[in-house]
Amino acid sequence: MIHRCSLVGRVLLFTGAIFLANGYCFSQDTRVPIDRGIKKETFTYAKKDTSVLQLDVYTHPSTPKNSPCIIFVFGGGFFTGKRDEEYYNKYFNSLVHEKYVVVSISYRLGIHGMQKLFTSKFKPLRGAIDTAVVDLYDATNWVIKHRKTIGIDTTKIILSGSSAGAIVVLQSDFEKRNKTKLSRRLSRDFQYAGVISFAGAILSYRGPLRYRERPAPTLMFHGTHDKMVIYRQVAFFNRSLSGSYSIAKTFRKFRYPYYFYKVRGMGHEIAAYPMHDNFKQIAWFINELVLKKKRYQVEESFNNLDKKRGLILSAEDIYKEDNKK
Repeated sequence: MIHRCSLVGRVLLFTGAIFLANGYCFSQDTRVPIDRGIKKETFTYAKKDTSVLQLDVYTHPSTPKNSPCIIFVFGGGFFTGKRDEEYYNKYFNSLVHEKYVVVSISYRLGIHGMQKLFTSKFKPLRGAIDTAVVDLYDATNWVIKHRKTIGIDTTKIILSGSSAGAIVVLQSDFEKRNKTKLSRRLSRDFQYAGVISFAGAILSYRGPLRYRERPAPTLMFHGTHDKMVIYRQVAFFNRSLSGSYSIAKTFRKFRYPYYFYKVRGMGHEIAAYPMHDNFKQIAWFINELVLKKKRYQVEESFNNLDKKRGLILSAEDIYKEDNKK
C-alpha cells in the first residue's frame, strides 16, 4: 500500500515526533546502570563546524580480541537525543555480555526546531539523514582505524539504531550497497555485516527500493500502527520513504536474508521495547544470519493482547498534546 502526493509533508511529521515518542517510551521502562565490570571509554572521532563528535566504547575484560562490533545510533527526531541515554544501558549490557564490543556514537542533529518539520518538502529530512549518515561513516572509519585498540573484527561490524537512528543505519547500508557518492567516505571493499533497526525506514530518490549489491542481513522491529516512522511507504514521484513492511517486501522478492518482527496493534514504542523485551531474537539474528551467514528469511507477527498500547497517535496529535502542557 503506497500513499502519495498529499502525504509528502507528513513524512516530516513522522520523523519530527520521534523526539516526543522516545520520551514517552523511556518513561515506561526502568532505566538501569551499566553493569559492573563493563568498561566505558569516551573518544572524539571527529570535529565538524562547531561540533565535537564523540563515541563511547563498551567492553568487558572477558571479551575476546577480534570480537564483533555493534555501532549504535540513538533516536531523537534528528534534533534531540544522546548516545548515553540510560534507557539504552540494558541493551548495551546484554550485547557486551554476549562478547560483543559496543560503540555508541553522537552525530550532528540536522533539524533544529520543531517548526521546521511542518513543511511540504523532503529537503529538510534528506539533509538531516545525509548529515547523520556521513557522521556514522566517519565513526565507522574511526572504529576501523582503532580496531586493534578496541579489539574488534572489521568484517563483523553491525549497525543498530532506534527511531531516527534506525533510519540512519538502514540508510547507511542502503547508500553503501548502491555505491552512492555519500558512501565514498568508506573504503570500497568495506561492507557492514548486519543491520538491526528498531522502527526505521529508508529514504530513496531513485524510484522503487533497489540495491545494486546484496544488502547486509537486516533485522527490523516495527509496530503496525506506528504513525511516527512510516510502517509501509510514502511515495511522491521518484521519492519514497519505505518503512519496515516495504523493506521486507523488497528483501523477500530478491531473496535477501532478513528477519522482520512486526508487532500488531503497537505504535512507535517499538523503537524502544525490543531492546529490553526481545534480546533473544536479536542475539539469534546476530549469531545465525550475521556470523554464521545463514540465508534465512524470517517474518514473525506478534500480538500481546495484555500489552499497554502506547504511541498510536499521529505525530501531529502528540505535538498538539505536548503544547497543551
